[in-house]
Amino acid sequence: MKGTRLTIRTRISLMVTVIVFLSVITGSFILIHRMTETYEHELGNRVMAIAQSIAQFPNVREGLRDAEGWRVIQPVAERVRLATDVEYVVVLDMNRIRYSHPLEARIGTRFAGGDEGPAFTEQSYISRARGVKGDSIRAFVPVMDEEGAKQIGVVVVGTILPSFFQLLWTYRLDLSLSLVLGTIFGMLGAIWAANRIKRHMFNMEPLEIAHLFEEREKVIESISEGIIAIDNDERITVFNKQAARMMNINQEVIGKPIREVIPDSHLPEVLRDGKPQYHQLRRVDHNVILSNRIPIIVNGKILGAMSTIQDRTEVYQLAEQLTGVQKFIDALRAQNHEYLNKLHTIAGLIQLERYDEVVEKIVSFTEEKQEETRFLIERIKNYSISGLILGKISHAKEQGVELELDSDSHLPVLPANIKEADVLMVLGNLLENAIDAAYRSRHSDKKVTLLLEGNEDGIEIHVTDNGIGMTPEIQASIFDYGFTTKGEKGHGIGLYLVKQFVDVHGGEIHVESKVGEGTRFIVILPGPDWEMEGERETDGKAAFSHRGR
Repeated sequence: MKGTRLTIRTRISLMVTVIVFLSVITGSFILIHRMTETYEHELGNRVMAIAQSIAQFPNVREGLRDAEGWRVIQPVAERVRLATDVEYVVVLDMNRIRYSHPLEARIGTRFAGGDEGPAFTEQSYISRARGVKGDSIRAFVPVMDEEGAKQIGVVVVGTILPSFFQLLWTYRLDLSLSLVLGTIFGMLGAIWAANRIKRHMFNMEPLEIAHLFEEREKVIESISEGIIAIDNDERITVFNKQAARMMNINQEVIGKPIREVIPDSHLPEVLRDGKPQYHQLRRVDHNVILSNRIPIIVNGKILGAMSTIQDRTEVYQLAEQLTGVQKFIDALRAQNHEYLNKLHTIAGLIQLERYDEVVEKIVSFTEEKQEETRFLIERIKNYSISGLILGKISHAKEQGVELELDSDSHLPVLPANIKEADVLMVLGNLLENAIDAAYRSRHSDKKVTLLLEGNEDGIEIHVTDNGIGMTPEIQASIFDYGFTTKGEKGHGIGLYLVKQFVDVHGGEIHVESKVGEGTRFIVILPGPDWEMEGERETDGKAAFSHRGR
């Protein structure tokens, strides 16, 4: 049942406590086993030393030569046994007859231990045997005559070995204390570790984390933007379906180095310097996408980097809202305002019965509009671009600025690689900025001139104003994201997007400006078969001279 499920903190604490408890128990058994081996070795050395000492006693040597010698040897052996706290001291003659024994009834009987054979060939050694009282360790030492030339007997000294469980019982208090302290410290450590792990897991249970991970995967896959993320080793950790579709990648890439999948990726740069990169345009095959790249920072440390990517159509929707298509609404409003002013003038003249002037005004206004429209239709074949220019002319007129289309302008067809929205975005931004600059100037004849020409090989756009101009410092920053001189009315995105778009298409953008005199922008958008003509001087200053501007 859900109500009885143990939390991860409780499970970790119990698991670690049990592990520590079992570790202490296992360590104790291993320690006792080692102690048993060491104790046996020490007892062997001890009984060997005692046996060697007894074998050197003169009264033992003398007693072994006499059938009644046990009367002399038994008291000596017993005194040594009691003094050294060994189990028994047995002296044998060469016929293996006992001359001493803790039980006097066995004196004079034959020794039959089974492991005494080598001792009668002048060998000293330690042997282990099992007796009535348990395992014993005993030393066999030959007894030699005074000259050391002949063996006359054997001394056997033995003592009982404590069993494993006897040692365990002997050290039960120490082992119990170690077990209790080890378990307590283990439990405290387990609780601390469990709390620390739980904090790192945001106090969530494994099941909650699993559900959260599943939800995260669903959310990442359901959003319309592409998402790519890498870790500190530059390996891909997130790569959703939208990103795979936009980047034209059809293989499993999770865990692979980002440069192996996207060789020209800029995410490693963001990972190194920790600086975000916003609204970056890039070309993928024949498509252009918008990318935002930001570092993933947790507790002040960069743990990775991620990128969100959008299809180019969304970029142009943003640009059009800022400057292009959205401005048609403003242009229509300006045109409507212009018509209303003229209609009011005509209405007033009619009321004054000055009909000749009414006809003159109507003919003059009609001819002006027809000339503008005719010129645009003949020269600019794309109706959306013509409409934008007409709207900008009306908008500029409302601002007290004259927008003039250069007579050399000619755009019969767009290059195959440049879409209508591309030109609308570039033109809208440049004209809007030029009109604003001219409006803010102190000139009486505020003027903006547009030269637009091109064909299937490419497009050149020249926008010149006699506005307020720019300082070198401002010129150095106009293409930076968020930079604007329009105050709260500005977004600081228009020229940034223009520059991004021009760079993506391999084009050029040149700017010349003088404070108080005006500014000129030249944009070159190459077509698919464009070749820069060095002979006709396409750099910034030469273009001015070539165009006679």
